[in-house]
Amino acid sequence: MSGKHTIAGVAAALPIANLDTDQIMPKQFLRGIDKAGLDRGVLYDLRFDGEGRPRYDFILNRAEYADCRILVAGENFGCGSSREHAVWGLLQFGIRAVIAPSFGEIFHSNAMNNALLLVAVSQADVDRFTRDVEQPASNRIEIDVDHLQVRSRTHDVKFTMSARHRAMFLEGQDLIGASLVHAAAIAEFERKHWDRQPWLQSIGAVVRARKS
Repeated sequence: MSGKHTIAGVAAALPIANLDTDQIMPKQFLRGIDKAGLDRGVLYDLRFDGEGRPRYDFILNRAEYADCRILVAGENFGCGSSREHAVWGLLQFGIRAVIAPSFGEIFHSNAMNNALLLVAVSQADVDRFTRDVEQPASNRIEIDVDHLQVRSRTHDVKFTMSARHRAMFLEGQDLIGASLVHAAAIAEFERKHWDRQPWLQSIGAVVRARKS
């Protein structure tokens, strides 16, 4: 079960360093004009062979990890291209959090702005969590954002988040929602801006009139 400020459930170990966004979401799944169906492409070349048949030895194809919500991953997870589809696909696949020693910078921003929780802890902590979740009998992890704590069957560790990202997660906000918290201040800034420089408000119309 997951509370409002907690992500908990089945976790799977994916100890591959430098797993990039091209591997998380291969290019052939980027042809659509919307986000629909991206879950089919998640980690496709790891989940399926060249004939499109499931690789049953791959962790996410195993029955014990069918309801995986959390990945315990290798360093520099999400490096590579800036494609946001990697984040959208992971969310559609059911992944709600990734624990790793480090993340690709752009992927980190895309993930946190889309409510995919990224938790950075030391390699030693990742190794401890990996040992737990590799055993189906202990493959559950709980991430408590209220107390900034990750717990598995045998390990418990604190983590850090920026104040902005933590507030967004606790309030259930995306980047637009976080901006709209300041709607009154934005409106006041806009009012003062036009009061100081009223000629700028209609400059587009003036230029178009002159050109015509």
